[in-house]
Amino acid sequence: MSFSKTDNSLPTVVVLAAGRSERFKAASGGQHKLDTMLQGRSVLERTLANVQASGLPFHVVRAADIAHIENAGMGDSIATGVVATQNANGWLILPADLPLALPKTLFALALELASHEVVVPVYENQRGHPVGFSVMCGEALRKVSGDQGAARVVAQHKAHLVPVEDIGCVLDVDTPAQLAQAEKVLLERG
Repeated sequence: MSFSKTDNSLPTVVVLAAGRSERFKAASGGQHKLDTMLQGRSVLERTLANVQASGLPFHVVRAADIAHIENAGMGDSIATGVVATQNANGWLILPADLPLALPKTLFALALELASHEVVVPVYENQRGHPVGFSVMCGEALRKVSGDQGAARVVAQHKAHLVPVEDIGCVLDVDTPAQLAQAEKVLLERG
């Protein structure tokens, strides 16, 4: 069952929480990265808390939402989330394994999306997430599938790069080492 909060005046954050976590499981003895604890909360709980704190509407795509799709990948999760929120005023696509993306960054990207077709946060010359898409990209997003996500949709538009001071846009927790780095960043943030 997916949880959604909707507000049609702002873009919707589509939280991708349907991945298999294969790299993390292999390195951690079988634990799913979204269930791993990060300072007293699971990675997924931290991600959702930041999304909620942004004030933006959101929709979570879980494994059950794409279970009917054979060999489903990130693209299928994106398409499923966009279809479920088809009346949204654009989308910010956020993988759930980015638990440190700051609420103020999410909101700033939402504001940038008002005047651009595609927005991409950039932290220290690294492109990150969430990637924002205007309603003009809706049809193309509903058609993405497989593991490539929405890279082709980004390539079809002139992406507006948004410099951010938020390591959380590039620090995912695909490995236990990255989880330890996230733990350190959280401690530094206080």
